[in-house]
Amino acid sequence: MWQVEPENTLDQARGEALRLAVIDIERHVARGGWDAPTAVFALVRTADALVRTPELADQLPADALALARTNPDHLTSIEQEGLPAAADLEQLLAQLAWPESVDGAALVVERIVLPPEVAEGAEEMSVEELMAHPQRQDVRIAAGVLRTGESWCALRSRANDSDENVGGAPDAVPGLVEALSATLA
Repeated sequence: MWQVEPENTLDQARGEALRLAVIDIERHVARGGWDAPTAVFALVRTADALVRTPELADQLPADALALARTNPDHLTSIEQEGLPAAADLEQLLAQLAWPESVDGAALVVERIVLPPEVAEGAEEMSVEELMAHPQRQDVRIAAGVLRTGESWCALRSRANDSDENVGGAPDAVPGLVEALSATLA
């Protein structure tokens, strides 16, 4: 009879908790509509956060509290306000660092995506030309990482803007996952 190794089970549980947290974060930001600024979130294990800050129980939804009681890997996201000024996403991420009490980080950013044949010449296009390009796609990317190495990305396009059309994978945006992971080092 075959058995799953305990470490693999732990990895899967953490990965599933992260996937659910990133989906929840993406939906939270989606409720605010498109053309939003970059949003950054600290991710903490809910059960641990409740031990450190019991009054947090008054701020969390009942379903999150119930999940935290049964799943030690359940994550709570805390949106960060007052982000440092930055010229671009890379500069913003380079300025972020998290205390050990934070188990992971997530961010949501919007990007313009062009087909490869158009993207090759995009450097020479003005912002106005890019914005007006008929093959342009607006995409919202939510990415999350844990200190233990798990990652998840959720992607929503403006053209197919519904919760049912959000795609996702652990490595959908590898450069962003790597940069976000570096903020936890």
